[in-house]
Amino acid sequence: MKTWLFKSEPSTWSWQDQLDAGAKGTGWDGVRNYQASNNMKAMALGDLGFFYHSVNEKRIVGIVEVIALYHPDHTDASGRFGMVDVKAVKAVNTPVTLAEIKANPHLAELALIRQSRLSVVPVSPEHWAELLRMTETQL
Repeated sequence: MKTWLFKSEPSTWSWQDQLDAGAKGTGWDGVRNYQASNNMKAMALGDLGFFYHSVNEKRIVGIVEVIALYHPDHTDASGRFGMVDVKAVKAVNTPVTLAEIKANPHLAELALIRQSRLSVVPVSPEHWAELLRMTETQL
């Protein structure tokens, strides 16, 4: 299993929206960056990801699971980009801010910091474990 981080502007799609989608989940649409798109192409069913509120909040708020593999994004008229579907697994016990992540030397190489413009980034097993520890969340 691989692990990821999905960034979303809460005014566009929030953690509460993800929770409200229930077990059917939702398509992670609107990604228009080739590297982020390639990250989604590398996903497998059952992969987990942190749900990160970007813009004003800048914090990890939940965990999602990939429930449908990469397929065409209905919002892309060009047909170049696709999406995966994800469902909410659980809220994290303690949201972790970007400032807290940047202050942690164990996370210096985290893609969220190194490639901050990408909306979908991989998270190494070591970084995943450290972020779970910081969020005080167990799966």
